[in-house]
Amino acid sequence: MHADVAPFHTTPVLSICKREKVIIIALGANLPSATGASPLASCDAAAVALGALPGLRLAALSRWYRTDPIPPLPGAPPYINGVARLEGTPPAPRELLTMLQRIEAEAGRERPFPNAPRTLDLDIIDLDGLCRAAPDPILPHPRAHLRRFVLEPLRDVAPGWVHPILHRSVEELLADLADQASAVTALP
Repeated sequence: MHADVAPFHTTPVLSICKREKVIIIALGANLPSATGASPLASCDAAAVALGALPGLRLAALSRWYRTDPIPPLPGAPPYINGVARLEGTPPAPRELLTMLQRIEAEAGRERPFPNAPRTLDLDIIDLDGLCRAAPDPILPHPRAHLRRFVLEPLRDVAPGWVHPILHRSVEELLADLADQASAVTALP
């Protein structure tokens, strides 16, 4: 080997490692699905569907919680709520939202008025800390920090989560919502 030529093995190599992203999705339902499935069965099926989205896997699923409708709606049944933590390589935020809306539609989701009872509700709470004001979806979810029915199950799957804009932990956010504690009950 010539003295002025570096051996092949000392040539620098650039390696690119893709870190998996963490996506937090809230699930909820308080009406039977289009096929008559209970709200709990609809949420279970939605969790399976989330885990089957391209490039993503279901890394953790919270316990299910029974929650009163917020805001209160006379005659509306209680909700089943939970949170899924997905990991992988997500599509663009708008494309992910479209995929979630497709899962909702398959469960018979209708949107007659804001906060109407629903067969299934899937919300992107956090997409790996991404902050965006518009267009849909707004990230992180603009009201997640005000909803104990989101934060309780979120703590189950991501206890170290910190709100990307408020820079407050899930524990700190829950402490702010102590007055909502009786409205959220873990199912056995």
